[in-house]
Amino acid sequence: MATVAEPNEAAAQPDALTARELYRFFRAGEEETLALRGVSLSVRRGETVAVVGPSGSGKSTLLACLAGLDEPAGGVVHVGGERISHRSEALRASIRARRVGILLQSGNLIAHLDVTANMRLARTAARGTGTANVGTADVGALLDQVGIRGRARALPQELSGGELARAGLAVALVNDPDVLLADEPTGELDGATEREILRLLRGRAESGRGVLIVTHSREAVKIADRVIALRDGRIQP
Repeated sequence: MATVAEPNEAAAQPDALTARELYRFFRAGEEETLALRGVSLSVRRGETVAVVGPSGSGKSTLLACLAGLDEPAGGVVHVGGERISHRSEALRASIRARRVGILLQSGNLIAHLDVTANMRLARTAARGTGTANVGTADVGALLDQVGIRGRARALPQELSGGELARAGLAVALVNDPDVLLADEPTGELDGATEREILRLLRGRAESGRGVLIVTHSREAVKIADRVIALRDGRIQP
Protein backbone atom coordinates (compact mmCIF):
# COMPACT_ATOMS: atom_id res chain seq x y z
CA MET A 1 0.00 0.00 0.00
CA ALA A 2 1.10 3.56 -0.58
CA THR A 3 3.01 5.55 2.01
CA VAL A 4 1.44 8.64 3.50
CA ALA A 5 1.68 11.55 1.08
CA GLU A 6 3.45 14.70 2.20
CA PRO A 7 1.10 17.70 2.51
CA ASN A 8 2.63 19.62 -0.41
CA GLU A 9 2.65 16.47 -2.55
CA ALA A 10 -1.06 15.80 -1.88
CA ALA A 11 -1.92 19.43 -2.65
CA ALA A 12 -0.19 19.17 -6.03
CA GLN A 13 -2.22 16.13 -7.07
CA PRO A 14 -5.78 16.20 -8.41
CA ASP A 15 -8.59 15.01 -6.16
CA ALA A 16 -8.96 11.25 -5.97
CA LEU A 17 -12.48 11.58 -7.41
CA THR A 18 -14.71 14.37 -8.73
CA ALA A 19 -18.22 14.21 -10.15
CA ARG A 20 -20.06 17.18 -11.59
CA GLU A 21 -23.80 17.46 -12.27
CA LEU A 22 -24.52 13.76 -12.72
CA TYR A 23 -27.91 12.81 -14.17
CA ARG A 24 -29.15 9.27 -14.77
CA PHE A 25 -32.52 8.31 -16.24
CA PHE A 26 -34.17 4.91 -16.55
CA ARG A 27 -37.14 4.17 -18.81
CA ALA A 28 -39.70 1.39 -18.42
CA GLY A 29 -42.25 1.68 -21.20
CA GLU A 30 -43.52 5.23 -21.15
CA GLU A 31 -42.42 5.86 -17.58
CA GLU A 32 -39.14 7.60 -16.77
CA THR A 33 -37.34 7.35 -13.43
CA LEU A 34 -34.83 10.04 -12.47
CA ALA A 35 -32.23 8.11 -10.48
CA LEU A 36 -29.69 10.94 -10.22
CA ARG A 37 -30.60 14.61 -10.46
CA GLY A 38 -27.55 16.84 -10.76
CA VAL A 39 -25.28 15.15 -8.20
CA SER A 40 -21.88 16.79 -7.64
CA LEU A 41 -19.27 15.57 -5.17
CA SER A 42 -15.55 15.15 -4.64
CA VAL A 43 -13.28 12.92 -2.59
CA ARG A 44 -9.95 14.45 -1.70
CA ARG A 45 -6.80 12.43 -1.21
CA GLY A 46 -6.55 11.40 2.42
CA GLU A 47 -10.30 11.70 2.90
CA THR A 48 -13.06 9.23 3.79
CA VAL A 49 -16.56 10.13 2.59
CA ALA A 50 -19.75 8.28 3.56
CA VAL A 51 -22.83 8.39 1.31
CA VAL A 52 -26.07 7.63 3.14
CA GLY A 53 -29.75 7.58 2.23
CA PRO A 54 -32.81 5.35 2.16
CA SER A 55 -33.25 2.49 -0.30
CA GLY A 56 -34.11 3.88 -3.73
CA SER A 57 -32.33 7.17 -3.13
CA GLY A 58 -29.83 6.58 -5.95
CA LYS A 59 -26.81 5.39 -3.97
CA SER A 60 -26.09 2.27 -6.05
CA THR A 61 -26.63 4.15 -9.32
CA LEU A 62 -24.24 6.84 -8.13
CA LEU A 63 -21.57 4.29 -7.22
CA ALA A 64 -21.89 2.59 -10.63
CA CYS A 65 -21.45 5.92 -12.42
CA LEU A 66 -18.46 6.89 -10.26
CA ALA A 67 -16.78 3.54 -11.00
CA GLY A 68 -17.44 3.72 -14.74
CA LEU A 69 -19.67 0.65 -14.57
CA ASP A 70 -22.55 2.78 -15.84
CA GLU A 71 -22.68 5.97 -17.88
CA PRO A 72 -24.46 9.07 -16.61
CA ALA A 73 -26.90 10.69 -19.04
CA GLY A 74 -25.33 14.02 -18.15
CA GLY A 75 -22.37 15.26 -16.16
CA VAL A 76 -18.79 14.05 -15.89
CA VAL A 77 -16.63 11.92 -13.56
CA HIS A 78 -12.85 12.20 -13.16
CA VAL A 79 -10.71 9.72 -11.20
CA GLY A 80 -7.24 10.88 -10.28
CA GLY A 81 -7.66 13.70 -12.78
CA GLU A 82 -8.54 11.35 -15.65
CA ARG A 83 -12.03 11.44 -17.17
CA ILE A 84 -13.77 8.06 -16.92
CA SER A 85 -17.29 9.03 -18.03
CA HIS A 86 -18.42 9.31 -21.65
CA ARG A 87 -15.62 7.08 -22.90
CA SER A 88 -15.81 3.74 -24.66
CA GLU A 89 -16.60 0.75 -22.48
CA ALA A 90 -13.10 -0.65 -23.07
CA LEU A 91 -11.44 2.61 -22.06
CA ARG A 92 -13.63 2.91 -18.95
CA ALA A 93 -12.59 -0.62 -17.99
CA SER A 94 -8.94 0.28 -18.47
CA ILE A 95 -9.18 3.38 -16.28
CA ARG A 96 -11.18 1.50 -13.66
CA ALA A 97 -8.60 -1.30 -13.49
CA ARG A 98 -5.81 1.19 -12.80
CA ARG A 99 -7.49 3.88 -10.74
CA VAL A 100 -10.56 2.46 -8.96
CA GLY A 101 -10.81 -0.19 -6.28
CA ILE A 102 -14.32 -1.60 -5.77
CA LEU A 103 -15.33 -3.36 -2.57
CA LEU A 104 -18.81 -4.91 -2.54
CA GLN A 105 -20.80 -6.54 0.24
CA SER A 106 -20.34 -9.83 -1.64
CA GLY A 107 -19.14 -11.02 -5.03
CA ASN A 108 -15.64 -9.55 -4.89
CA LEU A 109 -13.92 -12.84 -5.66
CA ILE A 110 -14.10 -15.35 -8.53
CA ALA A 111 -15.27 -18.60 -6.96
CA HIS A 112 -12.88 -21.04 -8.66
CA LEU A 113 -9.73 -19.00 -7.93
CA ASP A 114 -7.95 -18.83 -4.59
CA VAL A 115 -7.25 -15.49 -2.88
CA THR A 116 -3.80 -15.03 -4.41
CA ALA A 117 -5.04 -15.90 -7.91
CA ASN A 118 -7.88 -13.38 -7.56
CA MET A 119 -5.35 -10.67 -6.68
CA ARG A 120 -3.05 -11.61 -9.54
CA LEU A 121 -5.95 -11.60 -11.98
CA ALA A 122 -6.85 -8.06 -10.95
CA ARG A 123 -3.25 -6.99 -11.46
CA THR A 124 -3.07 -8.71 -14.84
CA ALA A 125 -6.20 -6.84 -15.94
CA ALA A 126 -4.57 -3.52 -15.12
CA ARG A 127 -1.26 -4.41 -16.75
CA GLY A 128 -3.14 -5.48 -19.85
CA THR A 129 -4.07 -1.83 -20.39
CA GLY A 130 -0.53 -1.16 -21.59
CA THR A 131 0.34 1.40 -18.94
CA ALA A 132 2.99 1.50 -16.27
CA ASN A 133 0.59 3.17 -13.81
CA VAL A 134 -0.10 -0.04 -11.89
CA GLY A 135 0.55 -0.73 -8.23
CA THR A 136 3.53 -2.90 -7.33
CA ALA A 137 2.58 -3.87 -3.78
CA ASP A 138 3.74 -7.37 -2.86
CA VAL A 139 0.73 -9.70 -2.76
CA GLY A 140 1.91 -11.42 0.42
CA ALA A 141 2.61 -8.11 2.16
CA LEU A 142 -0.85 -6.83 1.23
CA LEU A 143 -2.44 -10.00 2.64
CA ASP A 144 -0.42 -9.40 5.80
CA GLN A 145 -1.84 -5.89 6.06
CA VAL A 146 -5.43 -7.13 5.85
CA GLY A 147 -4.65 -10.01 8.23
CA ILE A 148 -5.17 -13.12 6.08
CA ARG A 149 -1.70 -14.13 4.88
CA GLY A 150 -2.39 -17.64 6.08
CA ARG A 151 -5.44 -17.90 3.79
CA ALA A 152 -3.62 -16.97 0.58
CA ARG A 153 -4.40 -20.33 -1.07
CA ALA A 154 -7.97 -20.65 0.17
CA LEU A 155 -10.92 -20.62 -2.21
CA PRO A 156 -13.72 -18.11 -1.50
CA GLN A 157 -16.08 -20.84 -0.26
CA GLU A 158 -13.46 -21.83 2.32
CA LEU A 159 -13.37 -18.37 3.91
CA SER A 160 -15.45 -16.97 6.75
CA GLY A 161 -17.46 -13.79 6.25
CA GLY A 162 -14.74 -11.67 7.82
CA GLU A 163 -12.03 -13.35 5.75
CA LEU A 164 -14.06 -12.78 2.58
CA ALA A 165 -14.30 -9.08 3.38
CA ARG A 166 -10.56 -8.87 3.97
CA ALA A 167 -9.79 -10.81 0.78
CA GLY A 168 -12.12 -8.56 -1.21
CA LEU A 169 -10.32 -5.53 0.20
CA ALA A 170 -6.95 -6.99 -0.79
CA VAL A 171 -8.19 -7.51 -4.37
CA ALA A 172 -9.57 -3.96 -4.47
CA LEU A 173 -6.24 -2.50 -3.33
CA VAL A 174 -3.80 -4.65 -5.31
CA ASN A 175 -3.33 -2.00 -8.04
CA ASP A 176 -2.96 0.86 -5.55
CA PRO A 177 -6.00 2.74 -6.91
CA ASP A 178 -6.57 6.48 -6.52
CA VAL A 179 -9.96 5.85 -4.92
CA LEU A 180 -11.66 2.95 -3.17
CA LEU A 181 -15.43 2.73 -3.66
CA ALA A 182 -17.10 0.51 -1.08
CA ASP A 183 -20.77 -0.53 -1.35
CA GLU A 184 -22.14 -1.67 2.04
CA PRO A 185 -18.80 -3.38 2.78
CA THR A 186 -19.72 -4.34 6.36
CA GLY A 187 -23.41 -5.16 5.96
CA GLU A 188 -23.06 -8.87 6.79
CA LEU A 189 -20.25 -8.68 9.35
CA ASP A 190 -20.31 -8.93 13.13
CA GLY A 191 -19.42 -5.86 15.16
CA ALA A 192 -15.77 -6.68 15.81
CA THR A 193 -15.07 -7.59 12.17
CA GLU A 194 -16.93 -4.49 10.97
CA ARG A 195 -14.74 -2.25 13.12
CA GLU A 196 -11.59 -3.94 11.80
CA ILE A 197 -12.63 -3.54 8.14
CA LEU A 198 -13.50 0.10 8.77
CA ARG A 199 -10.10 0.59 10.41
CA LEU A 200 -8.46 -0.79 7.28
CA LEU A 201 -10.56 1.49 5.05
CA ARG A 202 -9.67 4.49 7.17
CA GLY A 203 -6.02 3.52 6.95
CA ARG A 204 -6.32 3.47 3.18
CA ALA A 205 -7.39 7.10 3.20
CA GLU A 206 -4.63 8.00 5.62
CA SER A 207 -2.13 6.51 3.14
CA GLY A 208 -2.99 9.36 0.75
CA ARG A 209 -5.80 7.89 -1.33
CA GLY A 210 -9.55 8.56 -1.32
CA VAL A 211 -12.27 6.34 0.15
CA LEU A 212 -16.02 6.60 -0.52
CA ILE A 213 -18.38 4.30 1.38
CA VAL A 214 -22.04 3.80 0.48
CA THR A 215 -23.53 2.61 3.74
CA HIS A 216 -26.37 2.27 6.23
CA SER A 217 -23.90 1.57 9.04
CA ARG A 218 -23.59 4.00 11.93
CA GLU A 219 -20.08 2.71 12.56
CA ALA A 220 -19.05 3.54 8.99
CA VAL A 221 -20.46 7.05 9.32
CA LYS A 222 -18.38 7.55 12.48
CA ILE A 223 -15.08 7.07 10.63
CA ALA A 224 -15.99 9.44 7.78
CA ASP A 225 -14.53 12.92 7.40
CA ARG A 226 -17.70 13.98 5.57
CA VAL A 227 -21.18 12.53 5.19
CA ILE A 228 -23.26 13.07 2.03
CA ALA A 229 -26.99 12.43 2.32
CA LEU A 230 -28.78 11.34 -0.85
CA ARG A 231 -32.55 11.34 -1.28
CA ASP A 232 -34.59 11.00 -4.49
CA GLY A 233 -31.41 11.27 -6.56
CA ARG A 234 -30.33 14.58 -5.03
CA ILE A 235 -27.77 15.55 -2.39
CA GLN A 236 -29.51 16.99 0.64
CA PRO A 237 -28.22 20.22 2.19
